[in-house]
Amino acid sequence: MTVRPIVIIGEPVLHRGAALVTTFDDELRTLVSDMHETNVAANGVGLAAPQIGVGLRVFVWKMTNDDGVPESGHLINPTVTTSRAPTDRPDPNEDSEGCLSVPGESFALKRPLSAHVVGYDLDENLVEFDATGWFARCMQHEYDHLNGTLYVDRLADRQAKKARRAVKRNGWGKPGHAWHPGVDVDPFGHDEAHDDEHHAHADGHTGELAG
Repeated sequence: MTVRPIVIIGEPVLHRGAALVTTFDDELRTLVSDMHETNVAANGVGLAAPQIGVGLRVFVWKMTNDDGVPESGHLINPTVTTSRAPTDRPDPNEDSEGCLSVPGESFALKRPLSAHVVGYDLDENLVEFDATGWFARCMQHEYDHLNGTLYVDRLADRQAKKARRAVKRNGWGKPGHAWHPGVDVDPFGHDEAHDDEHHAHADGHTGELAG
């Protein structure tokens, strides 16, 4: 397994739809293994293949949940359908979301509270489950990546303006930027916090999520 660099907003692969996986082979197994390894090294709750520069419809997660779903898993060619999104304004203390491809930043975003998830595992077995709460947010976040959408693209009003300023301040928004988990300083500050419940800038209890 290999920890791969994570590309940053502005890299073209992050802003276009990923291709369907058509061949389930050893190369795909290596990709999924590397994604798990990279996600753990980055202290992420989830990681999509485009985030490591691979334009395929694959994502992994490592996140506790209340839905009876294994804490660690992967999906290939997934579909995620959701309940209606809340219409009230996002609360920065309760709805703060982050992304490993927008490292070190977080902004408030309302998401639907539940999601129905369908996809395939490496053995081409059908995987289907319902996700709720912050696990549902994680599934939506990673699925968005496969459609060329980052969470900052969904922000509105003040949060959107803050995100644009952050992208400009960091010199992102163009190709060529990446960070390497385990080599570079953790942008979300996990180098100083190794608590299991702090697994990803978020475990659903702190009101933040990065994937």
